[in-house]
Formats: sequence, C-alpha cells, structure tokens
Amino acid sequence: MSAPIIIIGSGFGSYQLIKTIRRIDQHIPITVFTLDEGHDYNKPDLSHVFSNQQSSADLIRLSAQEFASENNITLHAFTQVDCIDSDQQAVFVKGVAYPYTKLVLATGAKTFVPPMLGNATDKVITLNSLREFETAQLQLQNAQRILVIGAGIIGTEIAMDLNRCGKSVVVVDPSNGLMATMLPDIVASVLQKKMTETGVEFEFGRTISSLNQTGSGICATLSSGKTHIVDCVISAAGLKANVGLAQKSGFKVNNGLVVNQQLQTSVNNVYALGDCAEINGKVMSYLQPIMLSANALAKTLLGQPTDLKLPAMLVKVKTPQMPIQLGGNTVIDVASWQVDIDALGCSVKAYNEQKEIIGFVVTEGHMKNTFPLLRALPANL
Repeated sequence: MSAPIIIIGSGFGSYQLIKTIRRIDQHIPITVFTLDEGHDYNKPDLSHVFSNQQSSADLIRLSAQEFASENNITLHAFTQVDCIDSDQQAVFVKGVAYPYTKLVLATGAKTFVPPMLGNATDKVITLNSLREFETAQLQLQNAQRILVIGAGIIGTEIAMDLNRCGKSVVVVDPSNGLMATMLPDIVASVLQKKMTETGVEFEFGRTISSLNQTGSGICATLSSGKTHIVDCVISAAGLKANVGLAQKSGFKVNNGLVVNQQLQTSVNNVYALGDCAEINGKVMSYLQPIMLSANALAKTLLGQPTDLKLPAMLVKVKTPQMPIQLGGNTVIDVASWQVDIDALGCSVKAYNEQKEIIGFVVTEGHMKNTFPLLRALPANL
C-alpha cells in the first residue's frame, strides 16, 4: 500500500480539502494529525455564539470519529508533529516516521495578543477555535463586563454579539475607527454610532499598557492613563500564521508559508492551505479563498495540477444591527469614492487614480447591489 496524503491540521481548510478529495476519489489513503479533538464545526459561528446562547457542543457538525469514518481517513487527534523530513518524505511524531506521498500544512493561525504589563496578562482569552471557546465559555457566560482588544472584523462581530446578549462591552484599538483597513469612514462611523447607542464603549487611538487582577475584577490601564475594571479580556487583535513547524523544517516563510499558484511551498510535494498559506504576498483568512484553494489543491493532489484562480472576494460582516458586505480594495489604494446613501442604507464604490472601480461596500437595504458590484471588480490574481 502506498504512503498516504498527510494533512497537518483539522480546521476548515483541511476538512474542506478532504471532502473535495473524497468527491473525486473515495479510496486514496489520507492521514490527519491535529493538536485538538478534530471535530468538524463551522468556525464563523463563533462570531455569534453568545446571542444564540450556544455551547461549544452546539457548533459541532460531526464528531471527530464521525468525520473520520464518513470520509475514510486515519485521524490522530491531540497529536503534535515534531518535524518534517522532506528528503525522506516523512513527518515525525515522538521519533516515529510517517511517510507521505504529498503533505499538506493546514496549521491555521493563532490570535495575536499585544504585549502588555501586569499580573493578569495570562488571563487574556482568545476565540479562534472551538477548543478555545470551549475553554472560555463558562467564564464568558458569567462575565458581565468584557473588554475586547481589536476593532477589526472579528473584534467588531464579537463586541456586537456580546452586547446583544446583555454584556457591558468596551473595545480598545490603536486605530481611529471600526474595521479601519476595511471600511471607509462614512460606513464605519454609522456602525460605530449604532453600537454606541446600544451601549458599546470605544477607546480608539489607545492601546492597553497593563492588565492587573484586583478584588473587583481585572483592571485594564490604557495608554491614555484611563482604566476600565472588567471581568474578562478578549483579544481579537489579528491573526499570526502558525508557521513554527515549517520554519524549523526549512520552508520559505514570510507572513505565512509562501506558496505558488498550485499552493506548493518551497519544498517539493509539500503544500499549504488556509490561514497559514501566503498567496501572492497575502494571507487570506476568509472562507471563499480557502474553499477555492481546497478545490484547486484537491485536483493537484490527485494528479491534475491546477492553478488557483481567485475572483474578487466577497466578505460578509456578521453585524446583525447593520449588515455589511464588501469586496475588493475598500480603503487601501482608494483615490475616490462614490456614495449612494438613503434611509435604507448605503452603497459605496471605491475607485483608483485611473477612475476604475476597485472595491465596494454595501449595507442594510442595499444588499441587492452586492453581486452586480462584485462582478464589476477585477480579479485578485
């Protein structure tokens, strides 16, 4: 029997790849090594678990055992791969070699926690996986005052969700507004106003200097000197690709694992997928590019080398009080805006210096404009 395809990681990208392979080939051997349980769950649901009053168990679509059985794979849960020998084409776990024909690194990313002083820095919660949510869910259920570090897409979604289920929320971010790299001010200010009206407090242009445990909770001291007493602190300050194993094994790494158009790393027969992969200089931690990457990579792994072609990407922001969808470049490289605003919401088109449309944002009642605008955008690659 030939060596299997080995996949390291069991997140969305990994399992999407396995499902795609199995639609084409039911029998090629696949082995998965993962640091967690290996359950199949929908990660985007983590953004609204609180208002939906869900537990970690509610998010599981298939248990690890069910997924492994249904997709005919060998799953090694709670297992760390120590190193990769690309000459020998094997991964090593506690000194045991597991040969592969093709290797896929789907090691994901971890939440960045900014450096802070104080005796409560080890109490910062991150929510980038089912396992992290499971660990923190009781503490978050009991907390009434929560500080969120980061006003990007994840921080904004989590803050709104916590607020909607009755928590007192303060958001701290060094930028000047919500989702500063994604939303033009005209949209960000409306979203901020809606969230402020429901009780969310914002501290923009600030960082956290220290976190200290006190008798009445965690005292967060901001760079301005102002303090907030809270029950818990969540970091949503961005993601850092998990590339430690790849770096140790001599792979080319930048912000993520550098891959070509077929998602192959700098090492022959080794590929990267999802939050750890850097494609054309970008790590794209969104469902659409990961799904398209998994579909292309499945064909490549099965002997039909396929270049990844990414159209303009649609991003849906899960903020129920003000639904938002956007695509293309919406802040960076924008020379001018065209705004159509009314009582129902707004459509904002972004143009470059050559007066070509390069991005858009639509909100609330303007969702019908999403797909015509998406089709008007140039492809990413």
